[in-house]
Amino acid sequence: MEENFKQGYKEKCKALHQLMEDYASENVAVAFSGGADSSLLLKLAVMHAGKTGKRVIAVTASTELHPAKDEAAARQAAMETGAEHRILTVNELQFEGIKRNPADRCYHCKKYLFGAIRDEAAKAGAPMVLEGTNADDLKQYRPGLKAVEELGIKSPLKEAGFTKEEVRKLAQAYGVSAANRPSAPCLATRFPYGEELTMEKLRRVEQGEDCLKSLGLYNVRLRVHGNVARIEADAGDMGKLLEARNQIAGNLKELGYTYITLDLEGFRSGSMDEALPQELLQKA
Repeated sequence: MEENFKQGYKEKCKALHQLMEDYASENVAVAFSGGADSSLLLKLAVMHAGKTGKRVIAVTASTELHPAKDEAAARQAAMETGAEHRILTVNELQFEGIKRNPADRCYHCKKYLFGAIRDEAAKAGAPMVLEGTNADDLKQYRPGLKAVEELGIKSPLKEAGFTKEEVRKLAQAYGVSAANRPSAPCLATRFPYGEELTMEKLRRVEQGEDCLKSLGLYNVRLRVHGNVARIEADAGDMGKLLEARNQIAGNLKELGYTYITLDLEGFRSGSMDEALPQELLQKA
């Protein structure tokens, strides 16, 4: 079994390098968040562009739906590769299809974000844009993937069949500092679909998660249901949360949450999707 895994991983690495070699035959842009997936792509793009003499532009969207510190992390990660880095300021909440937070919010958001990134890349002379969707993302409710495909954005990790585990493994092999960075989906995922998003709500949940992360937790989410703050964390970290429960409750109540709960099912990506109709999830 282990030998088959090693062989499969080796074949995927070969396929990924071939894809990146092809894409780097012209100037290329990488939609860059600074996470493990996009950092690996940027590293490989720079590596292969070094052979062809083409340019690599990392484009980071500075958005209202992500914590401010994510931009700083992206700046640092891009600097490590030596790629040209551009920050693109966007305002998603100006669009009702995003602000209203419908079940297909991710589609509208990706359509807007990647459309803006594609335009910025074109201005920089890069006709090809890459992004970091991996094979594991296909197992979850991700309506935004449709927008990525519609815009002609390429997803090399998905094309090569890389799982998240394999992304981290290869990123470690190339010394990518973000190899083990926890996934950081947008803050809109902390709210039930249909609840209108505001800057106040987004910043409040960001502050709440900063409080939780200060305890040294790896995966942690603060899901908000009205005045209830529901904490998700890895099972092994629940002891830390219980030990610090008075501090946590005090901090979160200061932010305006009335009830503070610990989800016994623990951390799970996309838990707000669990309330969606099965027929909708099956279509995605």
